[in-house]
Amino acid sequence: MAEAQIYRDLKKDHDKQRAMLKELGDLKGDTKKRQALFETFRVELEGHAAAEEESLYATMLGDPELRDDARHSVSEHKEVDDLLGEMEDLDFGSDEWSEKFFHMRRRYEHHIEEEEEEMFPAAAKELDTATEDKLAEVYEDRKPKETAEAKVNPPSADERE
Repeated sequence: MAEAQIYRDLKKDHDKQRAMLKELGDLKGDTKKRQALFETFRVELEGHAAAEEESLYATMLGDPELRDDARHSVSEHKEVDDLLGEMEDLDFGSDEWSEKFFHMRRRYEHHIEEEEEEMFPAAAKELDTATEDKLAEVYEDRKPKETAEAKVNPPSADERE
């Protein structure tokens, strides 16, 4: 059976984010390139997370079989968002920034691995094809809008809708 579009969309974003994390990890010092890539990553990640929460997670929260997974993932999104906010306030060339980056990277890579290996298969088992198709539509509609919101709102901002 073919994988539903919603999971393909999310995994495609995860692959893009993994590549950005690797590139960021390879950059050293307080350079304009590191700052620009970090900002690009932050905006990408925040747009992805918000759209994922509005599509897949919103549906999972309504299903008793999937609710705990969705709550867990939402809390991990918040944790990573908080770390991104802390990183923005640090000197990009400092050891503290590097340590926080590697902690955030480990947390986020763990999160997306958990989603792909556990949560998406559990959701695929519970949700019907029509629901998954609708979730892909919602995600694909919300992602650009949430990404635009992320550009103007800092991490952990309460202004986000």
